Amino acid sequence: MKTLILAGGCLLLLCTPTTHAAESIPGTDYTRIADVIYARKHGVALTMDVLVPPKPNGAAVIWAVSSGFNSHHAWIEGPGFAKNMSVLLDRGYTVFAVVHGSVPKFTVPEYYADMRRSIRYIRHHAKSYDIDPNRIGISGASAGGVISLMMGAAAEEGNPAARDPVDRQSSRIQATACFFPASDLLNFEKPGVNVLGVAARNGHAASYCFSDFDAKAKVYVPITDPRRIDELLREYSPITHVTADDPPMLIVHGDGDALVPLFQASGMIGKLEAVGVAAKLVVAQGKGHGWPDMWSNEMKHIADWFDVHLAGERREKDE
Repeated sequence: MKTLILAGGCLLLLCTPTTHAAESIPGTDYTRIADVIYARKHGVALTMDVLVPPKPNGAAVIWAVSSGFNSHHAWIEGPGFAKNMSVLLDRGYTVFAVVHGSVPKFTVPEYYADMRRSIRYIRHHAKSYDIDPNRIGISGASAGGVISLMMGAAAEEGNPAARDPVDRQSSRIQATACFFPASDLLNFEKPGVNVLGVAARNGHAASYCFSDFDAKAKVYVPITDPRRIDELLREYSPITHVTADDPPMLIVHGDGDALVPLFQASGMIGKLEAVGVAAKLVVAQGKGHGWPDMWSNEMKHIADWFDVHLAGERREKDE
């Protein structure tokens, strides 16, 4: 429900939580808190929707709303998104659907910065959402999966001197589980062939239009040196940042994926295992880059992973 009020001479639109119910679909009896502002930048607001299950288990799962680094609130509106998240909601996870600054306006490092800010915001407000700040997982598909891996492998500590208390929080998450992500942007299609060709063919080349800020001229200057671009692609690749203190990570990937090769997942999992991180690759036989029944079938692997690494083994509903 929306309410108009007059305050200080300004007309304000207040959004109150709405409850959606669909008895035939488990997990879709939930409360939605829409358009929560988690950050502001360049004069615009960044938002997320919060889906609260009827019986929260105290753990949170962030869903990175991103496909080809496009990110739009329209994708999470209505009951369709909740249906896709029904396995998580049914098990008691509070789902935070985070929309980041989208291609073509913004670029890869800005997507990562937005998502880190969202994690900090959620952790800072954990008590308000009745979640444990040390039981936060992240998930997503395709570009959302790249973001999920990066948030797990390249966490940043908070700045204790920050003016904004949100920025004092860590961006560390406790578990990652995602669908068909890239992990190595420098060696994408095969060793020595980076992601730029695929990005150009699929309409998100602007994600990699990197630039430097010229403080004197106060303009952004495009980076065109191929060697510098390769350095940045390496820096923005999750596989570059794997260390022994990374959280447990699961990847679900189809062996018929023609857009993001399966070796992108197996390479990441192999490197995680080599340093002793709990990691698992689930190969979906004959599946490509997304498939209709993954929400009802393979999404269970995501929920099972979070059950073990966020909430402990799942208890039966009647316990």
